[in-house]
Amino acid sequence: MEKKYWVPALEKADDVLQAISEQPSKLRLIDLSNRLGINKSSMFSLLNTMEALDWVVRETEGTYSLGSKLGYIGNAFFKQFSLIDRFRKEAAVTKHTIQETIQLAKLEQHEVLYLAKEEMPSPVRLASEPGMKLPAHVTALGKAMLASLDMPEFVKLFPQEALEPCLTPHTIGRRSELLKQLGVARVQGYAFDLQEAVMGFCCVAAPVRDAQGQVIAAISCSMFQHEWEQKRELAQREICALAAKLSQSTA
Repeated sequence: MEKKYWVPALEKADDVLQAISEQPSKLRLIDLSNRLGINKSSMFSLLNTMEALDWVVRETEGTYSLGSKLGYIGNAFFKQFSLIDRFRKEAAVTKHTIQETIQLAKLEQHEVLYLAKEEMPSPVRLASEPGMKLPAHVTALGKAMLASLDMPEFVKLFPQEALEPCLTPHTIGRRSELLKQLGVARVQGYAFDLQEAVMGFCCVAAPVRDAQGQVIAAISCSMFQHEWEQKRELAQREICALAAKLSQSTA
């Protein structure tokens, strides 16, 4: 990796954490200093900062072990993959009930990042492949997740009244209108995209929550507009049920 923008202090912190992970509750400050070639003053500052951040714990004997924050981060790392696995298992059933493709995504700033999808055979494939991003305000997935944000967070993502880009004639173009839709989505527990991302397609999405009730992802079902009129209530019911099931499994 190019080190043009390298931060040496982070590299040293990584070395410290690696050493502690290999010998938890065994190494003191002087041991870490000697092992890693970091002077005692710098090592003291590193350990003191990491202790304040709950990255490490200083025990009564002066030795160090890994802190609770790393356990939380590690758990979140593995949960992101287990959520995808659970989605694939559960959505494989739901897609046959609705007879439509089901998608999973998470919010990244003002965009949605598609994580996975369970696809039904169709002459027309959805363009939203895993790894792809779309503006959050044009998608039901994005609205389902944006609805959980407080106003300061929302304004930070959308500082202007005009919303860009506009992908279809139905795309929401004003922040005030988006706020109205998010208010409805917050109450109902689901959000719609009515030809706002792609002409001829409609979508319903619902949020997935973690054990603390925080929105961590969303799932959706998209279909042709003419099918939407027939299957809207079924899709809404099944997507909400699937989102609830995935939320329960994260607890």
